Amino acid sequence: MKIIVPMAGMGKRLRPHTLTTPKPLLPVAGKPIVQRLVEDITAICKGKVEEIAYITGRFGEAAEKHLLDVAKELGAKGHIFYQDDPLGTAHAIWCAKECLKGEVIVAFADTLFRADFDLDPSADGVIWVKSVEDPRQFGVVTLDSSGTIQEFVEKPEKFVSNLAIIGIYYFKSGETLLSEIQYLLDNDIRDKGEYQLTNALENMKNKGMKFLPGEVKDWMDCGNKDNLLDTNKKVLEYLATDGKELSISDPGKFSNAWIIEPSSIGEDVEIENAIIGPYVSIGKGSKIHNSIVKNTIIRDNVTVQDAVVDDSIIGNHCVVKGEAQRLNLGDFTAV
Repeated sequence: MKIIVPMAGMGKRLRPHTLTTPKPLLPVAGKPIVQRLVEDITAICKGKVEEIAYITGRFGEAAEKHLLDVAKELGAKGHIFYQDDPLGTAHAIWCAKECLKGEVIVAFADTLFRADFDLDPSADGVIWVKSVEDPRQFGVVTLDSSGTIQEFVEKPEKFVSNLAIIGIYYFKSGETLLSEIQYLLDNDIRDKGEYQLTNALENMKNKGMKFLPGEVKDWMDCGNKDNLLDTNKKVLEYLATDGKELSISDPGKFSNAWIIEPSSIGEDVEIENAIIGPYVSIGKGSKIHNSIVKNTIIRDNVTVQDAVVDDSIIGNHCVVKGEAQRLNLGDFTAV
């Protein structure tokens, strides 16, 4: 099994944070979004994950090393491929064409999820979907009377279905997927100006391939500030419920600190005369003094002093002092 992770998007809805950090590398419950994504898939995937391919922008050497290290820790060979031009979802996958062999899971690094990964051996592919109120911003599927996917539609202007494709796909044959994407590129077949994966899926379905919908128990979006905070909250809750890791740094650096779980606190964090939590993630090297912090993501090397902070995202190397605030601060900002 191979995992293909397209993650080259600019993440404009999460600025100012994505001006300095690619969206998939923003932290959720103490780990980058993309790291949690591939760890979750590897944990529930029935077959051994042999390779993980990341399709990125030019994120830099440190980010690429981290991605490759994540793959190695999961027992897989890591690859970095670049999508320099935003030409659509199908084009992004095509950039990792040398890895499209055998069984493949494609997972876009925009969301985290809880899902059933039992794969029907009669299916050529599984597309995980979730019912949504407004399907116009998503690719959607329609089903026939047997529950098989009947049609793929990219961002329908008129209602055809409320079953949104969440960005997780299984293909029995990566070679077949590559062939259909190559056909789109060779014939310049675009939808809304881009090469869309839904067009390749529709072609595969029209040739008799069987696609089934996958069951999603929870779909956690990371697309904007409020959604990222909500996802941070849910992931912390799931980790606590599952009995998995909730990182709490050296209590020796805590003085008169009240930690309300679930919260995640990184290495070398100082907390003095403070109430932290619930639903707080704090990055390494941060200092929280004489403050109350809840439902907030604080990144690395941040100072919060004499403040009440709620519903906030605070970037690296920020300084926050005084009064109650809801903040959305990029790196190296002082308030």
